[in-house]
Amino acid sequence: MKTNRIVQFLLVSVLVIGAFGTVTPQAAKQAQAHPLLLDLASENPGQMVQVIVQKTSDAQGVEALVTELGGNVTQDLSIINAFAAVMEAQAAVNLSRAHTVRWVSPDAAMLQPSYCSQCITTNNLANTYIHAINADKVWNRSPYIQGNGVGIAVIDSGINPSGDLYTVMGVNRQVANVRFNTDYNQNTSDGYGHGTHVASIAGGDGSDSNGLYIGVAPMANIINVKVSNDDGSAMMVNVIQGLQWVLENKDAYNIRVVNLSLNSTVAESYHTSPLDAAIEILWFNQIVVVASAGNYGNGAIYPPANDPFVITVGATDDKGTDTIADDSVASFSAYSTTIDGFMKPDLVAPGKNIIARLVNTNMGMAGEHPENLVGNQYFRMSGTSTSAPMVSGAVAMLLQDEPNLTPDQVKYRLMATANNVWPDYDITTAGAGYLDVLSALQTNTTESANTGIAPSQLLYTGSEPITWDSVGWNSVGWNSVGWNSVGWNSVGWNSVGWNSVGWNSDYWGQ
Repeated sequence: MKTNRIVQFLLVSVLVIGAFGTVTPQAAKQAQAHPLLLDLASENPGQMVQVIVQKTSDAQGVEALVTELGGNVTQDLSIINAFAAVMEAQAAVNLSRAHTVRWVSPDAAMLQPSYCSQCITTNNLANTYIHAINADKVWNRSPYIQGNGVGIAVIDSGINPSGDLYTVMGVNRQVANVRFNTDYNQNTSDGYGHGTHVASIAGGDGSDSNGLYIGVAPMANIINVKVSNDDGSAMMVNVIQGLQWVLENKDAYNIRVVNLSLNSTVAESYHTSPLDAAIEILWFNQIVVVASAGNYGNGAIYPPANDPFVITVGATDDKGTDTIADDSVASFSAYSTTIDGFMKPDLVAPGKNIIARLVNTNMGMAGEHPENLVGNQYFRMSGTSTSAPMVSGAVAMLLQDEPNLTPDQVKYRLMATANNVWPDYDITTAGAGYLDVLSALQTNTTESANTGIAPSQLLYTGSEPITWDSVGWNSVGWNSVGWNSVGWNSVGWNSVGWNSVGWNSDYWGQ
């Protein structure tokens, strides 16, 4: 059995070229060879092996000694003052006794590991949307893109900590928690369930479901920005407060993506919407903003989905299958030309019957819709609210791979690589097409979207707006557009009607 073990270890290193006689070198010393070579020489001395011979610093004639022993030198390894050779096992041991030889090693085969510490186990994966957008196809391929270290700010109803938002090493990826809501609950936890659901779609690692329900960027960091009360109600002013906090803390938490799975209740121009003005400030400061299109079907597109700079996401029905061949744009998914003449959405992602993490079985959304419970820890929901975080997760993965991309470049990349050849594709309802994470990561274009689009007219002071020929990363930045340049007094922010922000990007129909 011992012989078999040794031969198996060295089998890939063996070259059978016939038997040679052995010559014992003069001035011999104790053998300086790997134990496996010693064992093999004892049990099968004529076995041909490939070895690496390390010489002493002043060695002379070692290569000639190999020839005397019936072997052949095959490679010079001067970097370590060594060479490779093929010779009989006993001859290799004899060679190791020469005073000019430091050590003789078997030239062992190199194996690529059959496991990886950064892999995501997909054996139990039940979320078909992950297959539809090809996210799983990049998780376990070097360099293992999973959103690592990229911060996704979820502006929502709060996020409850769960195993899905921890790494396998027990490190909490929910790195910050802040609140700007107004009700009696003065903590950052999620009493409604919406924010937790959205966050787990963007970045849950599936720990609580044994890998059944894994989010898009399972190693991204999550920043919890609670803006709604525990009944799900929110005001625009609270959302803007949350966005301002993100701007002030983006460097501390590497916030590169903001997810807004919510919409205002009033349609208006992006030039007069304070919410649109706030998100453009983030966009011009290297933060990609992703917004749900809403669930109005063929109707108005409400802020922030109407803003031409952001990535507006519509919803598909993936029919519970891995292929997109049978997918269709969900009937509720909003699409329209905005008041300002921009077609929305920009692209689509699955948004029907999406299963993600639950807060509690008897409160908030779960209490209102018990038929949507999936066990005691997960919940089924439809709406563009669930589509947007898929794109946010994709953005985190893209920025992990290419951290220097600007928001305009990220938007262009996702739209340019969106799948537009599936049977139900229609540019009117699906924009550029179906989110494709694999294609986005395999493409290297750095062109920019939004060229020639003017920023919100609220982002200026004085009587006349800034006139820009184009809006891109080089022309827009902190120095030219920032909170200090917003005319808070001149646009009458105190008189702005803060319309309620509703979760009308959720869909409860059949």
